Amino acid sequence: MSSPSTFDINRERMIEEQLAPRGITAPRVLEAMRTVPRHLFVEDAIRAQAYGDFPLPIGSGQTISQPYIVALMTQALQLAGTEKVLEIGTGSGYQAAILSRLCLKVYTVERLDALVGRARKVFDRLRYYNIISRIDDGTIGWPAEAPFDGIIVTAGGPRIPEPLIAQLADPGRLVMPVGGQDVQELQVVDKRDGDITLTTIERVRFVDLIGAHAWPPPPPQPAG
Repeated sequence: MSSPSTFDINRERMIEEQLAPRGITAPRVLEAMRTVPRHLFVEDAIRAQAYGDFPLPIGSGQTISQPYIVALMTQALQLAGTEKVLEIGTGSGYQAAILSRLCLKVYTVERLDALVGRARKVFDRLRYYNIISRIDDGTIGWPAEAPFDGIIVTAGGPRIPEPLIAQLADPGRLVMPVGGQDVQELQVVDKRDGDITLTTIERVRFVDLIGAHAWPPPPPQPAG
């Protein structure tokens, strides 16, 4: 039996020091966080920091969320293993990878080509074949595959896009950071018997959700 690597040790420390003490208690979520190699989702130059208690840059002005936030949003979905989940904002692919260990199938939407291509390579390397990705405006969801038992939005917007609420199954849960462009509240939508319940669980700070039902894209920079 081989000895644990530094990454293995740091991943276990992440569980013991960052997640469990902050209320991440769902056994399946902890096991997914323990299993998925987070360091493969960041650039080689910063892999030594992959299990730190902070977000990291992944290029294109985007970030991979700190491990605690990934675990918190995942736990809030209350997945049992049979669900179909929609993720808005593939980014590095790490959140989708965690979800893929906990549900039947993940559909993930990203607007930036470069990020999708990189994430797909990692999914293939890890043989996470239950993740389906596409390049599109995530704020309109994925109507052809709706409804979804769970929806997770990994960027902050001024409100929860109506198309996502419409594509949420009943029963179903949606998790998204909502607020201004500097700080948001992590909100959980619970749809059950036609009723919508909204709960706020944490103050957070995410990159902007861009699209028809969120923030407009930034204006192009002049050349020169």
